[in-house]
Amino acid sequence: MWWPKRNRLKKPLFKRWWFKWSLRFVLLFLAITILPVLLYSVVDPPTTPLMWIRWMESDSEKQYPLFTKDWRPLNKISPRLVRAVISSEDQKFFMHNGFDWEAAVNALEVNLTTKRKIGASTISMQTARNVFLWQKRNWLRKGLEAYFTFLIEAFWSKERILEVYLNVIEWGDGVFGCETASRKYFQHSARWITRKDAAWMAAILPNPRAWSKAGYQRHVEKRQARILLSMRKLKLPAI
Repeated sequence: MWWPKRNRLKKPLFKRWWFKWSLRFVLLFLAITILPVLLYSVVDPPTTPLMWIRWMESDSEKQYPLFTKDWRPLNKISPRLVRAVISSEDQKFFMHNGFDWEAAVNALEVNLTTKRKIGASTISMQTARNVFLWQKRNWLRKGLEAYFTFLIEAFWSKERILEVYLNVIEWGDGVFGCETASRKYFQHSARWITRKDAAWMAAILPNPRAWSKAGYQRHVEKRQARILLSMRKLKLPAI
């Protein structure tokens, strides 16, 4: 005997197994990414992925730091260094929300039409990369970098981004943070850095492990001169 097929009642979307697991994954991802960002808005990062990468790359004869030290609040870092770094790395830092779209379009055009390779990373993007991610370029890292940049711009002040940036970035082989760099290169605290020395520190940032060495002196001096000129023209809000 033929019986008509019963219409199966479809489960609501929120009751399907794949939806539940997807939701759990999203919530877990948000928790393990947002919580550190919130924590570091008030607590200084104790270490960074790059410090561990450099430690693993190093040989047994040289000791690389694994933890941040000599942390300096922004009001105890020379404003000359702040001005030099912004002049060199991200002159629109106080005007954008973490992404300089004009610079990104220009970098894309240059990279596609010439042999030069330039980047468009803002200070916020560099901070996100240094504090939370690895350095090797790939699409996964770029996507996560954009995500963490959005988070720190949402939860941190511009001043906090600057403070963290200056205290964690690499300034030479095994040299992390502006205080360590200032004491290594100039034998005094980052609080007393001169305009000329600040411009030099900013000049080596794109490739600090190489450009901090004597063999790149002429190249760095040219960059230093351009940064000094830019520092005079740059207008910054009171920090």
